[in-house]
Amino acid sequence: MNPNEIEDKYMARCIALARHGLGKVSPNPMVGAVIVHRGEIIGEGYHRKWGEAHAEVNAVASVRDESLLPEATLYVNLEPCSHHGQTPPCTDLIIRTRIPRVVVACPDPYPDVAGRGIRRLREAGVEVTTGVLADEALALNKVFITNHTRKRPYVYLKWAQSADGFIDKVRVDASAPPVRFSSPATLQLVHKKRAEVDAIMVGTHTALLDNPSLTMRYWSGASPVRVALDRQLRIPPHYHLLDDSVRTLVFTAMERENTRRTEYIRIDFGSDVLRQVLSHLYHLKLMSLLVEGGAVLLNHFLQEELWDEVQVETASFCLGDGVKAPIFIPREGK
Repeated sequence: MNPNEIEDKYMARCIALARHGLGKVSPNPMVGAVIVHRGEIIGEGYHRKWGEAHAEVNAVASVRDESLLPEATLYVNLEPCSHHGQTPPCTDLIIRTRIPRVVVACPDPYPDVAGRGIRRLREAGVEVTTGVLADEALALNKVFITNHTRKRPYVYLKWAQSADGFIDKVRVDASAPPVRFSSPATLQLVHKKRAEVDAIMVGTHTALLDNPSLTMRYWSGASPVRVALDRQLRIPPHYHLLDDSVRTLVFTAMERENTRRTEYIRIDFGSDVLRQVLSHLYHLKLMSLLVEGGAVLLNHFLQEELWDEVQVETASFCLGDGVKAPIFIPREGK
C-alpha cells in the first residue's frame, strides 16, 4: 500500500466514524478523528452530540498510552476548531498533547474557524496536510457547508407520485383521505429522513387537506421542527400541526399569540416568501429542511432554485387523473 492509499484508509475511517453523529450533532458538523502511531490506530472518536466533546477530544481520551502522542498522527475529516464555543478549542488540545502531525480532509467554512485552525497549528510547529478525501468529506457535511456558504438551510424536496405523474386525486376537503403511494418499507425511509433533518415543511393546502402530524412514528429519533405556511391562519386550532406536541413555526401575515410550542412569525407575502422563510430558519440554526408538499409549494422551491436534493418515489400504479406532480428538471451535477 503506497503512502496515499494509507492516508486515504485512515481518513475513510474518520468519515465512517463521523457518520455516527448524523441527526445528533446539528448545528455542528459531523466529525470523526483517528490517531495513528507507527501504522497502528491507538485512538479514535467522533462528535457524538451537540454541546458535548468534539471528535479530537474523544479520540485523545481513548488513547491508553498518552506518551505515544508526540510520535503520532491525527487524522480528522474537518479542520480542528480554534475558537471557544460550547467546548474549548481542539487546536489547543492538539498543541498541548504535542501531536506533531495532523491530516485534514477539508477546511471548515464556519467564520470562526475558516482556516484559522490550520494556521494556528502550523504556527505552533505542527505539520498539517490537507485535501485527503476532500470530496468525500465535503459530501458528508454538505448540510453544514451549505448553511455557512449560502446562509440558508440545506433543502430536500420530497414527494411520492403515481406512475403517470400525479401526487393525489383531486380533493376538496379533509373528509377524503389522500392516495397512499408508499409501502411500509418506503414509509420507514421517509421517517428515517425526518429523523435526519432539523425541520419539515408543508404548505397551507396540504395542511388543510391532510391534517398531517409531521412527527416520528416509523423510525427512532426526535421529531423535526414543524414549519407551515398559513397566510390567513386558516389551519384549524384542533389540527395536529397546532397541538403543541412538537415545536412548530407558522409563517403568516396575521397576528396571533404564540402558544407553548407554536410560534407565529409574520412575513411579507408580497415579496420572496420562501427566501424569508429560509432566512428565518437559518437564523434559528435549523440547518436542514425537508419539504413534503404540496405540489404548489414544491413547484415554488423548484422554480426559485431553492433546493439541494430532490427525492421522488414513483408507485407502480396509475391514477389516470388528479393533482399533477411537481415539474422537476434535474440540474447539471444533481
